[in-house]
Amino acid sequence: MCGRYTITLTLEEMMLRFLLDDSFPAYHTPKYNVAPGQMVLAIIHDGEKNRLGELKWGLVPSWSKDDKSGARMMNARAETIADKPAYRLPFQRKRCLIPADGFYEWKRTGKDKQPMRIVLKDEGLFAMAGLYDTWIAPDGSKLSTCTIITVPSNGLMAGIHDRMPAILRREDEQVWLDRRNQDSKLLQSLLKPYPEELMRAYPVSSLVGSVRNDTPECIREVAAAAETSEHDIPYLF
Repeated sequence: MCGRYTITLTLEEMMLRFLLDDSFPAYHTPKYNVAPGQMVLAIIHDGEKNRLGELKWGLVPSWSKDDKSGARMMNARAETIADKPAYRLPFQRKRCLIPADGFYEWKRTGKDKQPMRIVLKDEGLFAMAGLYDTWIAPDGSKLSTCTIITVPSNGLMAGIHDRMPAILRREDEQVWLDRRNQDSKLLQSLLKPYPEELMRAYPVSSLVGSVRNDTPECIREVAAAAETSEHDIPYLF
């Protein structure tokens, strides 16, 4: 799964990395502990260019009766997105990238759980594959939301968790974003475990268990199992 991640780099760095135009949010601060339910940066293609904007993490399908489904749809399994009603239409034409420079997962060590941060070895930006949709409330207001797609873990992640976010290869990002592309087989072929040899995982403080903590201390490497207990699991308050 993917329930927490980080995006600590600047807008300028994102512009260069993802070939964005200049219509990006005017204000952005580093995020060390992004959680479901929050507004997150996402990239879509509007038919002409890549655009950066904000979506609420937790998908609410356009046909929903209310907006309560978001809490249950923070992730979508790559194996079923072409078939499940909530994801079928977004998979066809509402695909997005969620930029990140790391994500968290909790590794079971006996009775304890050690929070781990997983990054690229070069510590650069990467793009998680996502889907988005827009729900219109009874009063006419719009809510744009997203979900992060997950795939089976690679060798590095296998000892931590059985799922990981679908991180796209750089050369596949534009293929994923292109809304004209509705070749389901091709699109699903892009959703696979990222090469383990290009990634590293390291232990971090149990501070990341609470979304109230959003500071550089969350990403600082610590001695494994030094600050854990069986209760050190992520919580959303």
